[in-house]
Amino acid sequence: MAKYSKRSQDKVEENMREMKEGKLKSGRSGKKVTNPKQAIAIGLSEARKEGAKVPKKAAAKKAAPKKKAAAKKAAPKKKAAAKKRATPKKAAAKKAAPRKKAAAKKAAPRKKAAAKKRAAPKKKAAAKKRATPKKKAAAKS
Repeated sequence: MAKYSKRSQDKVEENMREMKEGKLKSGRSGKKVTNPKQAIAIGLSEARKEGAKVPKKAAAKKAAPKKKAAAKKAAPKKKAAAKKRATPKKAAAKKAAPRKKAAAKKAAPRKKAAAKKRAAPKKKAAAKKRATPKKKAAAKS
């Protein structure tokens, strides 16, 4: 005996033609249907509403039961997650310590820069002292 009636076949055929012409639209969003499988589904749905002979929709498939080995692997993960939750305080303490070191490192270059600035005037003064005897010699001649 046939699963689908002639009326349901005609409805699917009609919807496929509309899809190919670009006239078939989705019921909910109103977007153009471009997938042939979707066109078939729409045709069967309309045929069901009209009362044509169409098999019931397939029920959603259930996920395959997980193996016992997979369940054993999942258990340690929960423990690890519990450990991760317990350690944020320690992690925060560890993070605070490097910041102090980083602040000390930042301060050190500033001190070096300040020392360089102090040294710069001394170098300029030394350069002036060196230049003055030459100028004096040039002025004498």
